[in-house]
Amino acid sequence: MQSRRRILYTEDDADTRELIRFVFTRRGFEIVCAESGAEALALAKVEPFDLFLVDNWMPELTGVELTRHIRAFNQITPILFYSGAAHHQDKQAALNAGAQGYLTKPAAIDDLIAETERLLKQST
Repeated sequence: MQSRRRILYTEDDADTRELIRFVFTRRGFEIVCAESGAEALALAKVEPFDLFLVDNWMPELTGVELTRHIRAFNQITPILFYSGAAHHQDKQAALNAGAQGYLTKPAAIDDLIAETERLLKQST
């Protein structure tokens, strides 16, 4: 059994959340979903995760703001953005806040899984 496969996925769009949950679960990941940055932050403070998968444009806290808050108490767990924010400055802001990866929606599911696996492997 593989370890380090528990992911917190933060996405405000319910359809996208369920699609990603379905795909990742089928690939052997445990996915915990949050529909807002504030909900994700509360979960990140009290539960262990192996990776944070984050949308950028969300109510309450953007993905960049969420990343900054997480990095205030957790500098180790990788953060991967999966966002429709496609401008270079969006990606750069996420990386500057502490993310290790950034994929623009709609990325191929295989690319999303591969980047997730890469970051998980890199963090061990």
